[in-house]
Amino acid sequence: MQQALQVCAYFVGVPLELMVIAALLRGDYRRYPFIFLYAVVDLLTTILEIQPAIAYSSATPAAKKQFAQMFWINERIMQVLVFLLVISLVYSATKHLRPRRTLFTGIIGGTVLVAAISFWAHYDPNFPGGRLRYMTPWTRDLNFCAAILDLGLWALLIGSRQKDYKLLLVTGALGIQFTGGAIGQSLRYMAPAIVAVASDFMMVANLARIYIWWQAFRGQPTTLRADNASPK
Repeated sequence: MQQALQVCAYFVGVPLELMVIAALLRGDYRRYPFIFLYAVVDLLTTILEIQPAIAYSSATPAAKKQFAQMFWINERIMQVLVFLLVISLVYSATKHLRPRRTLFTGIIGGTVLVAAISFWAHYDPNFPGGRLRYMTPWTRDLNFCAAILDLGLWALLIGSRQKDYKLLLVTGALGIQFTGGAIGQSLRYMAPAIVAVASDFMMVANLARIYIWWQAFRGQPTTLRADNASPK
């Protein structure tokens, strides 16, 4: 059953990711380069994981360990990209604020500090398999931090006089993914018996983000000239 759900998720998710990239290539990739980069890398990492994920139940212990290592390497890459994405969107949304550089520096410094403290708190080299065990709570904390940043970005966009509804959809979708990731990783860590349920929860949240992104970018691309034009 779990394998069938995994196959269905790939069957739905990969075409959706391709449609998001195709929609961005119509012009919005210029305005949202980090979104485009995130979408491309997300697709590539997903494709790399398809075969070992589907064959996981019948794989040898060595193959399972190799897949786990690849999975968490991909997770580290995606976490870095997602923070770059959110920070770039926050920086763009705060162009009307005067202490912009101070705010930007504070966000980056706070993000690095949270990641370092969480890593220090959870990493245990003496635990059997500890090199990978710490990743679950660490990723949970990073998702929670990203959700807070995304919530702040959402508040800035809502409070703006000129509403950017496309960006509101993008940030709302990210909020769904971050919240789903934080809850799913918490369930994985606190209740190992329901790992499959937690994985399905995160999978649904990720698919929801991809679908909303496709809906956001499938319309008319927003030109940089129009965004930078000042009202008369």
